[in-house]
Amino acid sequence: MAKPNYSFAKRQRDLAKEQKKEEKLQRKKATAEEEAAALNPDAEGEVATEETEAPKDQAPDA
Repeated sequence: MAKPNYSFAKRQRDLAKEQKKEEKLQRKKATAEEEAAALNPDAEGEVATEETEAPKDQAPDA
């Protein structure tokens, strides 16, 4: 009879636990972003504009 590989089983459990933790974190992050967007929809547009303008200002100086 084959001997069970306990370290492999433990590693698989740990990987599954980490994956669940990551998925939960992603769900929380998405929920927080949706709430922030619902509270202040104009804020995202302003941030995107600032990010696109900054590289244009830096390019001629370089």
